[in-house]
Amino acid sequence: MIQKYPSQLFEKAVGEFAGLPGIGHKTALRLVLFMLRQSPEKVEQFVKTISDMKREIKYCRICHNISDHEICPICSDSKRDDTTVCVVENVQDVMAIENTQQYHGLYHVLGGVISPMDGIGPNDIQIESLVQRVEEGHVKEVILALSSTMEGDTTNFFIYRKLAATNVRLTVIARGISVGDELEYTDEVTLGRSIVNRIPFEEK
Repeated sequence: MIQKYPSQLFEKAVGEFAGLPGIGHKTALRLVLFMLRQSPEKVEQFVKTISDMKREIKYCRICHNISDHEICPICSDSKRDDTTVCVVENVQDVMAIENTQQYHGLYHVLGGVISPMDGIGPNDIQIESLVQRVEEGHVKEVILALSSTMEGDTTNFFIYRKLAATNVRLTVIARGISVGDELEYTDEVTLGRSIVNRIPFEEK
């Protein structure tokens, strides 16, 4: 059944909200009605916040995490263990691991995983910059903390081959995480234990 709206502007707004991930049509409708009830000042502040974020947010030149500055707070924190680098798929994974409070090293955000079906190859994600970080000689351990999916395992293996000639210790998070699970949706206790109980990566 096609929904009829009394206003084209309202319909367009519902369409924009419905285009967000995880937002269905009914939720979009409720959100637009909520915004419509707010004062013009509140709505303008909401729009300004989103606009400022899109325009001003940066990606850390070291690890590619999001940041307000050229170098993110994690990379610039002198208390972090800068000899250990945890490789993750996306920014959400950094947040998930940080919430466990079990890891105190640095990160490297790939920005995706190798997925030929989706047209994503090694050159489309931040693998070469990872190799460069390791080749600088300061990193002693690289933790592969990618989701336990076929794409994640493929990316793990590719990185393993790229770093095989270096002396870096290569480990993978323990499989307390079920095969096929996305890292960002794993509970904090399980994820924390998987980081702490990481094991050497072995070629299969």
